[in-house]
Amino acid sequence: MIRTVTVVPAVLAESKIEYRKQIEKINNFSRRVHIDVSDGNFAPATTLDVSNIWWPKEWKADIHLMAAYPSQHLDVILKLKPSLCILHAEASEDLLPIFATLRQNEIRTGLALLPSTYPGLVKQYIDYVDHVLIFAGQLGVQGSPADMMQMEKIGIVRSMKPELEIGWDGGANKTTMRALAHADLDVINVGSALSKVDNPTEVYHELVAEIDKNGVVL
Repeated sequence: MIRTVTVVPAVLAESKIEYRKQIEKINNFSRRVHIDVSDGNFAPATTLDVSNIWWPKEWKADIHLMAAYPSQHLDVILKLKPSLCILHAEASEDLLPIFATLRQNEIRTGLALLPSTYPGLVKQYIDYVDHVLIFAGQLGVQGSPADMMQMEKIGIVRSMKPELEIGWDGGANKTTMRALAHADLDVINVGSALSKVDNPTEVYHELVAEIDKNGVVL
């Protein structure tokens, strides 16, 4: 099966001003956005609160909620109604009831795996969700290098549930994009490679172009 790989800009902001700047920065080239939200407990960084996030109505938004108790934010997420809500397998509560509520409200469900989490240990979640996010960076921080060893999880997850949408988060840039694009992923989220440059539109198209290239980057 030939898969289409989608490059999705990731937004991580600590203030309303910075958030708006990042959203406006990607408006020229994307209609799907990955929004990182952290309460400062599960991840060391504190981002803009989930109650303050927004996106243009014609966009598809993936909310990546870095929280030990995601149920505390569920009411707000249901009101926002993103396309996808990604919760962490390492959260401190049972995620199945939360996933069920999201699905009842027509919100796709996603599961994020930290580098130390083996997919087989959270099979009950993977069996349920629509999306699995392979996390390979530093939680709550843009610009950290990719742990490329996490690519081994892609095949494991794919064998468990072939129809899953599988995403990657961490260290995606022009150096790593070609390897990631040929690793049976569906979504590659890109943070600092777009948010910290002056020409994000140009860089985005360069990243997309890497997907169609073959061979080793020299």
